[in-house]
Amino acid sequence: MELIIDKISHRYGDTPVLEGIDLHLRDGEIICIIGPSGCGKSTLLRIVGGLERPESGQVLVAGEAPAGSLNPLTYIFQDFALLPWRTVEGNVSLVLEDHGIRGGKARAIIDDVLRRTKLSDFRKALPRQLSGGMKQRVAIARALAVNPAVMLMDEPLSALDSQTRELLLDDLVELWSRERFSACYVTHNLAEAVRLGHKIVVLSRRPGRVRQVVEIDMPLAERPERQAELEETQRHLWNLMREEARAADRELADVD
Repeated sequence: MELIIDKISHRYGDTPVLEGIDLHLRDGEIICIIGPSGCGKSTLLRIVGGLERPESGQVLVAGEAPAGSLNPLTYIFQDFALLPWRTVEGNVSLVLEDHGIRGGKARAIIDDVLRRTKLSDFRKALPRQLSGGMKQRVAIARALAVNPAVMLMDEPLSALDSQTRELLLDDLVELWSRERFSACYVTHNLAEAVRLGHKIVVLSRRPGRVRQVVEIDMPLAERPERQAELEETQRHLWNLMREEARAADRELADVD
């Protein structure tokens, strides 16, 4: 399934947030969206996921969702959004219960996604017993349980320390290499963007417009061994963003 973001514009009251956004997410592709603080990255993701209606423009779907997809578009949040009184398997089962899936069928799905996310040994653990990285694995397992066509990932690693972030990036690459999922991935972290993104969309400061789409023609699995090339791309991205990031930071400081 592909997503076509067609001339999306949006505002909050008198404040324009997004203007004329055109993007195309192809099947099996990860698009990373970066830009200065306040440029509308998360707003764009909410519009794509149907949580907000744009002032103008539309999000179009081309092709079919995977067979058995319960939620074609599924979110993974920065704060994990786990229920503290439910175990790992209980948090995963919640999304299945919403679709009336219980019993043996639910157990088979839960067993499968816990295995795929390396959580099988932690199925009875409560969130308070898990590290931040493990909690985010649970959130990813929960998303996989509904067999999504596209995962919408809003800064999913930003709450983690640098070591845990690197480990989870490796896990995401391994998962994508096996399953070729599609994702829109919002991040402030340029190293994450060049590690995961097939396309990196650079938005301008508010109102967010597409300044440039940078394509990285390099297999995800090879990227750790080609760090010098990635660092060059990262420098290019920062050069595109630097002045607008400074201006946006001054704007936010003035608001405070």
